[in-house]
Amino acid sequence: MNTKPNKRPVNGVLLLDKPEGLSSNTALQKARRLYRAEKAGHTGVLDPLATGLLPICFGEATKFAQYLIDADKAYTATMKLGEASTTGDAEGEVIGTARTDISLQEFQTACSALTGRIRQVPPMFSALKHEGKPLYEYARKGIVIERKPRDITIYSIDIKEFSAPKAVIEVRCSKGTYIRTLSEDIAKHIGTFAHLTALRRSETAGFTIDETHTLEKLENVSEDERNALLLPCDVLVRHLPKITLNDRAIEMLKFGQRLQFTEVVSGVQPIRVYSNRGRFIGLVEYQQEIGRLKPLRLMNTTHSGR
Repeated sequence: MNTKPNKRPVNGVLLLDKPEGLSSNTALQKARRLYRAEKAGHTGVLDPLATGLLPICFGEATKFAQYLIDADKAYTATMKLGEASTTGDAEGEVIGTARTDISLQEFQTACSALTGRIRQVPPMFSALKHEGKPLYEYARKGIVIERKPRDITIYSIDIKEFSAPKAVIEVRCSKGTYIRTLSEDIAKHIGTFAHLTALRRSETAGFTIDETHTLEKLENVSEDERNALLLPCDVLVRHLPKITLNDRAIEMLKFGQRLQFTEVVSGVQPIRVYSNRGRFIGLVEYQQEIGRLKPLRLMNTTHSGR
């Protein structure tokens, strides 16, 4: 007897508060089962140790997930100074110890030195791919792969608590930032080691932890109440410019045709398109040199509601 729930088309964005101990994919699959959603994806991985804001996209929203992956983020990180671990966090084994008699001024100086545009080498325990396999698979076998440093931006590091060897910092950063590596680099600047004992993502793309829902909450409400917690697909691209088109123009876009467009649009970023009735149609690219709109990612309007 098949006891699997029937899947259904679900479209929208769930702001999940991921619990500690679950991988992002496990949290995604739990949420997907609760919604009985046909299609789902998340917008940037959180380590099992990490908790906090994990936007999950259902159905048509997955078409626009990249715009959240590329967004700036904020984290609250708890560091243990004086100890290095294999993974850069509390899940790994301690592989080195060093001084813990660190002053607040030393710590502040190190944080200031690592604020701004910096270069960061991604950690071996990460999901970055090398020859088709994530780096953490090599790391578990003791194989070290050379990684190229990447340009990232640390907008701010605020010290929330400091009592060596414990330090709690709030970091605002660009995409691609590894907070585990940042904590190690702060310690290195001081002349010691560090690893994370806790990490919580508090913001991404204007969404905050206060807007999230736990898996426990989702399990204890009705399906209608769960549905009501979903945000519409276009929240993922709300930072992009917006235009409204008539039904004929929208039909042309759906058939892949380019539209003559004479309005002034600043920048080269994609543009959100809405119908006269306020329905989100999708994204177009403005080809300024020829004054035309080109379809980029459009909603499947046969079932594009929530």
